[in-house]
Amino acid sequence: MDKVEYARDIVARMMARDAFSRWMGIEVMEARPGFCQLQMCIREEMLNGFDIAHGGIAYALADSALAFASNGHGRKAVSVETSISHTQPLRAGDTLIATAEEEHLGDKIAIYRVRLHNKAGEIAAIFKGVVYRTSQVW
Repeated sequence: MDKVEYARDIVARMMARDAFSRWMGIEVMEARPGFCQLQMCIREEMLNGFDIAHGGIAYALADSALAFASNGHGRKAVSVETSISHTQPLRAGDTLIATAEEEHLGDKIAIYRVRLHNKAGEIAAIFKGVVYRTSQVW
């Protein structure tokens, strides 16, 4: 199994155990070591009192993309610091795409940037995640 197939296998195993990501309706578009692209559709029950997606929805999608990208190297990784900046409101029916890309890969610490955009290509949020890379392998 090559590195890309291994990363896809890890993501599939993670998704199989990730009830929250499945509840959100997340679909894996692409996965490879240090990279992951996911998409989902915003549903009515994800809206807040302003009739826009609750900020936690975009955050959760980005967090899943971070997890899949960082674990795709074959070592178990967990987030230690994350932040998000919301730039566009999301509404029911909108498709949200998250693209996680590795910016730094160290022995213990890795840094990722996740860009979330809608189908029109407009940036809806930018997320930064730092993970701790354990010595445990998948």
